[in-house]
Amino acid sequence: MSRLGLGLDIGIDLGTATILVYIKGKGIILREPSVVALDKNTNKMLAVGEEARKMLGRTPGNIVAIRPLREGVISDYQVTERMLKHFINKVCSRSLFKLFKPRVMICVPSGVTEVEKRAVEDAAIQAGARRTYLIEEPIAAAIGAGIDITKACGSMVVDIGGGTTDIAVISLGGTVVSSSTKIAGDKLDEAIVRYMRKKHNIMIGERTAEEMKVQIGTVFPRPQEVSMDVRGRNLVSGLPKTIRITSTEIMEAMEEPVSSITEAVHSVLERTPPELAADISDRGIVMTGGGSLVYGLDKLLQHRTGINVVIAEDAVSCVALGTGKVLDNIEILHNASMEKSNYRR
Repeated sequence: MSRLGLGLDIGIDLGTATILVYIKGKGIILREPSVVALDKNTNKMLAVGEEARKMLGRTPGNIVAIRPLREGVISDYQVTERMLKHFINKVCSRSLFKLFKPRVMICVPSGVTEVEKRAVEDAAIQAGARRTYLIEEPIAAAIGAGIDITKACGSMVVDIGGGTTDIAVISLGGTVVSSSTKIAGDKLDEAIVRYMRKKHNIMIGERTAEEMKVQIGTVFPRPQEVSMDVRGRNLVSGLPKTIRITSTEIMEAMEEPVSSITEAVHSVLERTPPELAADISDRGIVMTGGGSLVYGLDKLLQHRTGINVVIAEDAVSCVALGTGKVLDNIEILHNASMEKSNYRR
């Protein structure tokens, strides 16, 4: 039986907010928040993923719940390595893992530096990968969204994750024009936290801000306004307080970071060669990533650019699905968009 038959080719969307793991032949089998809880005294890993996410903002002094990836890149190398090892062990049969270490393909933002690439490669190798490949997120997102990127035809992808927004014009299997900005889902959450503090004198946590963004967040006027009750700490009295927040207020709160995202898209379109720009005008812009699901973002982008905008089916999983598809055809994209680390055992 070949190694490929053993299902030991793994695609990983190493996201700032969420990690998705794809195994060849099985699809996406793991989707967990990229959060780790550590005991500061012993440096012991207490929880990973969803269990650790529940601890954010709720830990005692000796326990810290951290996100080892920030703005699309590794901010804590050792914790990232341990987290990767945990997830790889979780999805691989332990007996097979000892015999056949997996080939791993990991997505990185299009604007990542060589040092940041090396950190991702080394973390994967130390976590148990036999061989590591890197692929740019917009390429993987386009493939996962069902776009045939090998044609001599321009396609534009806007991938809005937790830490970065990656925008790329793709043709003939490679990136023609791209931009990566560190304004994405996390910055939207931070904007909501700032707004609540400034406008209502209430301090809320990142988790509450994210819930507000998901439930009532909007960047384009809704046909019908929605609202929700939000609990936080009153900065004047220091006591807990509950107030009702509307979707219009959230739209006001997120206006600045959302404008930065639309300006980045506009900038890429300005730098796109005329023939490819014509293709994009015909084919439209495809949005992927969890950030693209904020209500009205597609409508706003369409309004600002004058180009039809569609949100990919299963937008959150596109990058992970793309890595899985590329594992079947590594040679096609090898020169254009991937880099292979040194072969190590």
